[in-house]
Amino acid sequence: MKLSKKSEYGLRALLELTLAHGTATLQRHDIAARQHIPVEFLEQILLALKRAGLLSSRRGMKGGYTLIKQPQDITLGQVIRILDGPLAPIGCVSKTAYQKCGDCPYANHAQCPVQHVMGTVRDAIAGILDHYTLADFASSHRKG
Repeated sequence: MKLSKKSEYGLRALLELTLAHGTATLQRHDIAARQHIPVEFLEQILLALKRAGLLSSRRGMKGGYTLIKQPQDITLGQVIRILDGPLAPIGCVSKTAYQKCGDCPYANHAQCPVQHVMGTVRDAIAGILDHYTLADFASSHRKG
């Protein structure tokens, strides 16, 4: 699995929002400047996170973005799925967006060696990202 720039930037933006959670709203240009994210790209990311119900926004001088949910209730796996789609390395092992392999000689067999290995990879990735929250993410940032 390779993390896209969209997910990388999204996680960095959410780090800023987590650090400010409960104390302030953050404007997109401030997040972009602190995290070195192109503001136009950040706007798309923030909109996707808002549509998914993780953020709210307010217009005006004291406006900006804020987390709707508590940081301990948002996992990195959720964020990456919102921004990039399934965590699975191939479609036939995805739990959220399963796709049957059309050209695989094992498609009609009970066992597929590639599917078995990639399922294990998916489980390992999801096992970490689905248990690592924004609160954990921000906590490790504060220590470092």
